[in-house]
Amino acid sequence: MKTLEHKIDFAVSLHVRNANPNGDPLNGNRPRLTFDDHGEITDVAIKRKMRDRLMDAKHEIFVQADDRRAPGDTFKNLKERAEKGVGKPEKGKQQAYIEKACKKWFDVRAFGQVFPFKKGDQSADGGGGDSGVSIPVRGPVSIQSAFSVKPIQVASTQIVKGTSLEGDGEKRASDQMGMKHRVDGDATYVFYGSINPQLAERTFFMDDDALAIKDVLLKLFENDESTARPAGSMRVIERVWWNHGTKSGKLSSFQVHDIIRASLKPDGTFDKTKLKHKDMPDPEVDPGF
Repeated sequence: MKTLEHKIDFAVSLHVRNANPNGDPLNGNRPRLTFDDHGEITDVAIKRKMRDRLMDAKHEIFVQADDRRAPGDTFKNLKERAEKGVGKPEKGKQQAYIEKACKKWFDVRAFGQVFPFKKGDQSADGGGGDSGVSIPVRGPVSIQSAFSVKPIQVASTQIVKGTSLEGDGEKRASDQMGMKHRVDGDATYVFYGSINPQLAERTFFMDDDALAIKDVLLKLFENDESTARPAGSMRVIERVWWNHGTKSGKLSSFQVHDIIRASLKPDGTFDKTKLKHKDMPDPEVDPGF
């Protein structure tokens, strides 16, 4: 099977209704906001959901969430998982280590990863020297943060916890009071991404891997329910998948994203008549689940 040989750009529109799509820990876990009050979902949060859905599809994932470990995975940290999965790097054989890691873990060959080894790790520096080594992998799949099309309003509700975590239980303690925050009403978010075939060659990212990415983009919020994101409060509206048909790409990603942005309708769907360009094949536009 060959590595990916054509550039791909994509975009996904999301619908949020009375949910907290991505809380900001530096702001009391309120929904993330830009300075002009547009909502934001970070690229890290989006990739976390993509990894989870890829795990649901039985792909091997290196960076796993603690509450979504693969069956039988009991590793305490990423270092243990790396050493068990592909061993330790040998002196002068970093490329061989990268190849093994990329072929084993989907998210490494897709998004990239940095494998750091501390000072004094003899297996890492090949001779027990004082310098550590870092093995970087640059992945071909890039994801941008999602931003709301319009400014959003944040609603906050004070809550009382049902159990006492301090004291003798005779009176309510301060730890029983809390706050919940959500996007008030409905909001539409959009994010963009691309897949670089030149980088795909280096990480052994295949055509089938691109199809797996394409599939999970429609299912980001399936099996992702929580108190912050109740079932049915978030969904993918549509996905635009634009295959350039060439390795170098017929347009820049900036130009493609501008075309997609101009085609976005008020309901979060994309106008297919505006998703056309004389130098590009027509993109695929599919509804979410």
